[in-house]
Amino acid sequence: MNWTWLILRTVIGLSVLGLLFFSQRFWYRTIWRATSNWGSQVLRVAARLIYVALLVLIIGATADGFRIARGGHILSGVNLITVLAGLWFFSALFAYLAVKLVRGVDRIWAWLRAAYRLKTSPTHSRGAASSAAATPHPSAPAAAELISDPSRRYFFKTATALAGAGPFLTAVYGFAAERLDYQVRHVDVPMPNLPAGLEGMKIVQMSDIHLSSYMPRLQVRRAVHMANDLGADLALVTGDFITGPGDPIADCIEEVRGLRAPLGVWGCNGNHEIYARAEDTAQILFAQAGMRLLRSENAQLTFNGTSFNLMGVDYQRERTNGGRRVQLLQNVEPLVRRDMPNILMSHNPNAFNRAAELGIELTLAGHTHGGQIQVEILDHRLSPARFITDYVAGLYHRPMFAPAPNDRASSNGSAFETSHGSLFPNRSSALASIYVNRGLGTVGAPVRLGVPPEITLLTLRRA
Repeated sequence: MNWTWLILRTVIGLSVLGLLFFSQRFWYRTIWRATSNWGSQVLRVAARLIYVALLVLIIGATADGFRIARGGHILSGVNLITVLAGLWFFSALFAYLAVKLVRGVDRIWAWLRAAYRLKTSPTHSRGAASSAAATPHPSAPAAAELISDPSRRYFFKTATALAGAGPFLTAVYGFAAERLDYQVRHVDVPMPNLPAGLEGMKIVQMSDIHLSSYMPRLQVRRAVHMANDLGADLALVTGDFITGPGDPIADCIEEVRGLRAPLGVWGCNGNHEIYARAEDTAQILFAQAGMRLLRSENAQLTFNGTSFNLMGVDYQRERTNGGRRVQLLQNVEPLVRRDMPNILMSHNPNAFNRAAELGIELTLAGHTHGGQIQVEILDHRLSPARFITDYVAGLYHRPMFAPAPNDRASSNGSAFETSHGSLFPNRSSALASIYVNRGLGTVGAPVRLGVPPEITLLTLRRA
């Protein structure tokens, strides 16, 4: 067992739980203080009891979403409560951190100001004895230090209020607007040695549907209709049909079967199918719906009289349960064809390095949701997905047959994202490509900010 990995995961888990606990404690005390000024004791007690009852219900709904065993929900009819739970915990946590940040800046500013005044006051250059003997004048700087700075207090009081309210307002916007703002992205994918017959072939990709309390069937149906309007030749769904064991995977696949493409509808499993123990179920339901879920399998398809090799794998784990690193795509090498182009469906984008090493021309992935939240600071895009992958969203390339690095950090200099305009000058070798779909659904909190859900239309081009 890798004890370092185990300790790291434990520390991260305890840190997250600690932040959630302290954020809830902070808002509980804030509400308690706010209601203490109310004149009616009945109203004070009622407001506090309502808050506690709602918090218990939210915690119960959250625990219900994380349950492991199969079977019915602990709570029934909690879809709305589950959504509110996600919004509350997300907003309360970031509002707590924002308020603490503002208050920390306030304390540092007050400390620096006091230090500056002490250093520049006339008494600072005198001896301790003479200072004690001197009679202070009412207008002396030492007395002025005792007078509070009203402008500073007003500024930081306002900043604290805005910091506390900002995450709640932002979460409501991310839930009500951007989460449902489905966008179609048109992407040209250059492929080395692409036969003329495959030039212009169109692939529609959907990923990370996460049919759950956060994603109703009607929204999946809307996305399917949008995908069908694109007139693609091939339809691919790259994993995470549901979120947890209690989610109706049959309903999700029933909606997915509405996809229409001459070359058929194909898919692969994601990590949430593992969590829900639904990998086999997904494969069976796909087959019953006239589609096919590829699990370390390949299929030869023909377009305009030209063949290509479509492959699919289950979610590629990067570590064992004990923390030991494992090689990705271990069973894929025998599936790779050298006489025709290869397209791989792999939910985990970190499989791309190994896919390029194996000579797979195009990999399609999801998993990241583009981070769900993305902000741009000083022309740099900051996303939580950066913690798990170098391939956050969009189209990336790296040299084919180049050795796959053992860790993510060493791959940064070997891949580039075309959407940022980066190039490989003076490199003559062919390039493998990956497209990372931003997904449709959400996990953790039903919020998207700066990363709207997407349906992708990929067009193959001769490189």
